[in-house]
Amino acid sequence: MSERVAAVDCGTNSIRLLIADLVDGSLVEVDRRMTIVRLGQGVDATGSFAPEALQRVFAAADDFAAVIRATGAARVRFVATSAARDVSNRDEFLTGIAARFRVEPEIISGREEAELSFRGATASLDLPAPYLVADIGGGSTELVVGDTDGVIAAESLNLGSVRLTERQITADPTPPDELAAITKDIDALLDTCAVPLTEARTLIGVAGTATTVAAVALGLPEYDRSAVHHARLGADDLRATTTWLTNSTRAERSAVRSIHPGRVDVIGAGALILQRLFDRLTLNELVVSEHDILDGVALSLG
Repeated sequence: MSERVAAVDCGTNSIRLLIADLVDGSLVEVDRRMTIVRLGQGVDATGSFAPEALQRVFAAADDFAAVIRATGAARVRFVATSAARDVSNRDEFLTGIAARFRVEPEIISGREEAELSFRGATASLDLPAPYLVADIGGGSTELVVGDTDGVIAAESLNLGSVRLTERQITADPTPPDELAAITKDIDALLDTCAVPLTEARTLIGVAGTATTVAAVALGLPEYDRSAVHHARLGADDLRATTTWLTNSTRAERSAVRSIHPGRVDVIGAGALILQRLFDRLTLNELVVSEHDILDGVALSLG
């Protein structure tokens, strides 16, 4: 028996949809799509969603809802993460989403976000455990250590590519003093992390920052999910890619077709988070997964 389900993940930078058939506890993908909406525009400074950001989210939600109806998904789960947790006008967001998907949207905790990311990234994974799954988003970074039995420890840090870019970057290319300030902020928050990072035997990077870094490192002429999924980046390749992303101009990054236009301005900060995390570990490579919280949300409907 199979059941068609739909999972929607709305983050600080993007909103994503996965429609899949649940067959014996596994997912058979039907449709997967993503739209950059920058819901977190200005949230770090104002504490509220900008009207134009809400308009972008609702337009994307209308498109996604139409796809869900057309494909006949029987069950839908909508989750929102970092940007939606503390804003003053989140009721406007929740009401608009509920009207479009006809389900109650959930603003999930950082802990649940981490656990869903872990479940999505490690399902059917055959690599040495314990795993460290790193989901570097626009507003927060989820770090979770676990093994084949599940999550051991998880934490959400207020550290994301959009948040750091809006807070620290003022010039193009990013000046050395601003890169130093970002690095200091990243290190300070990683210092507070209670997750046993060094116990991991495999580092798995999920979501847009890690997948974009992988696409650039691989030199892909266009973004290719099949090439990115389970790509392995050695320490030298990761550092070279991070160095280029943090020191290049916006125009130079825009010319790389494997970088989504909506990530061009924030990918440097995201890559630096990934690099500083990697530098704390004794591992030789980063494994990148296209399966993440979206897959975890879909699996939770089983």
